[in-house]
Amino acid sequence: MKTVFKVLLGIVLGFALIAGGVLVAGKRAFDHFWSPDPESIASASLQGLQAQSRLTALVASYVAVVTSTQHRFGLSAQRTLIMPGRVRYEVDLGKMKPGDLTWDKASHRLDVTLPPLMIEGPEVDPQRIKAYDGGGLLLKFTDSGEALDASNQQAARAELIKQAREPSPIAIAKQAARQAVAQSFALPLKAAGMDPNVRVRFRGEAFPETAPFTPMDFARPWQDVVTNSR
Repeated sequence: MKTVFKVLLGIVLGFALIAGGVLVAGKRAFDHFWSPDPESIASASLQGLQAQSRLTALVASYVAVVTSTQHRFGLSAQRTLIMPGRVRYEVDLGKMKPGDLTWDKASHRLDVTLPPLMIEGPEVDPQRIKAYDGGGLLLKFTDSGEALDASNQQAARAELIKQAREPSPIAIAKQAARQAVAQSFALPLKAAGMDPNVRVRFRGEAFPETAPFTPMDFARPWQDVVTNSR
């Protein structure tokens, strides 16, 4: 009886070992063929960003105040123009290429390189433009007023762009773009069970220090941008 029991026990143990081996082999095969590939996930994320075409990282409003003076026939005319304008800071994601992504397996780090930041605008609402002058014969009897307005509008647009290119709003726009793009790549990787470090830079810049990924949960008001750019 003991011999039969030992034989049965041996058979059960044998089947258990075989079953265990099959499970281990099956898990390895599953991990090999079905484990998430970070490079494929990053590539899919890139395609999604490219489909968006452009990322608007920041929208800011500025106000230009310019004055022009004209002298004719021994007389002078002066006109002041106040022109508000809105500027968009954008990144053309459609220009990104697979070579702009680099995955480091050892450190679980994804490096992303963005095309240059673009400034679009200014967008000006003619209804919000204000013009002031001191009157005078030159404005009343000549076309000086129209010439001064045209000169002021050109100068005001240039002033709006100058304000938009100040270091402070540029830095804020770039940081917002980096965070948005980092989130777009990191979330799918985290959903696949990875713990990625995503570094994003603009072309020609150095990569920032690697930092743990945290989703964005707020955006900086554009009013702060205008205030800090002064």
